[in-house]
Amino acid sequence: MKSTLFVKPGKVEITEIDKPTIQADDDVILHIVRACVCGSDLWAYRGLEEKDANSENSGHEAIAIVDQVGKDITTVKPGDFVIAPFTHGCGHCAACRAGYEGSCQTHRDNFSSGYQAEYVRYQHAEWSLVKIPGHPEDYSDGMLNSLLSLADVMATGYHAARVANVKPGDTVVVVGDGAVGLCGVIAAQMRGASRIIAMSRHEDRQKLATEFGATDIVAERGDEAVAKVMALTNGAGADAVLECVGSELSTETAMNVARPGAIVGRVGLPHTKKSDPNSTFRRNLGVAGGPASVTTYDKSVLLKAVLDGEIHPGKVFTKRFSLDEIDDAYQAMTKREAIKSLVIVQN
Repeated sequence: MKSTLFVKPGKVEITEIDKPTIQADDDVILHIVRACVCGSDLWAYRGLEEKDANSENSGHEAIAIVDQVGKDITTVKPGDFVIAPFTHGCGHCAACRAGYEGSCQTHRDNFSSGYQAEYVRYQHAEWSLVKIPGHPEDYSDGMLNSLLSLADVMATGYHAARVANVKPGDTVVVVGDGAVGLCGVIAAQMRGASRIIAMSRHEDRQKLATEFGATDIVAERGDEAVAKVMALTNGAGADAVLECVGSELSTETAMNVARPGAIVGRVGLPHTKKSDPNSTFRRNLGVAGGPASVTTYDKSVLLKAVLDGEIHPGKVFTKRFSLDEIDDAYQAMTKREAIKSLVIVQN
């Protein structure tokens, strides 16, 4: 079968490998329908973090058809159409029961990779897979894209809003205009924010942020961006901040635009120096976040919102590629020609 290989920084390619098999009783083999490229996949591709040459790619988002199930699986069966979250919570530990399965306490192999492929082995599938009613052919192209977004970016944007405690009437700042940040705009609106300030320097992303519910756009960066947000909020700062990048500048900006007592919801994969917790003390600033609770949010609110047509997060996929064109999909995001690259595995 075809699978994506990370060759070296700046290059991924398709290779032929054996189809995965059931190795544990709670495994499921998935036949991928659609996958995509995540901003976090680009850290190694751009050479900004270490990754072994000629290793499995880090792609971790998919919708799929169940192909085989292990003997302990009772919640799905072959032929079911599912969202494959990048987290694999157990559903019964303290973390999962509290809605934080991104930090599941039952097992350490809690995160996905290798999804830019024809088939994948999905571990700990009993609770974590999310069934979609019907079959792929029952849905429009746009709906399939929105369902795919529920494997990571829409749930991650929602996680940022949840841990930042976005409430009705709040003023929210979203730092980052990638797919997660744009989905954070959707999430802030879903949770009742009355003002959503999106930070973006790119016209196409500004337009999409506005369509998703942003009321203000800040194109400046660094100190100028902070000054602009403070001016927009009459010197108060934001009630909640969603940090959706993970860089040192984005984290610093998020901290500086929050009002005293606000919470910064961090979901950008951190690529920063160790922070000093004392820096938030005098401002009573809260910092929360981590890997998203994908299964929890999909089952409780997001899948229904997509199926009911209330939200359309699939619009973040602005270019599409076949699996054989996977390096082009990475290049499109590296060059900012795509907000998020869609990868069609089977039609």
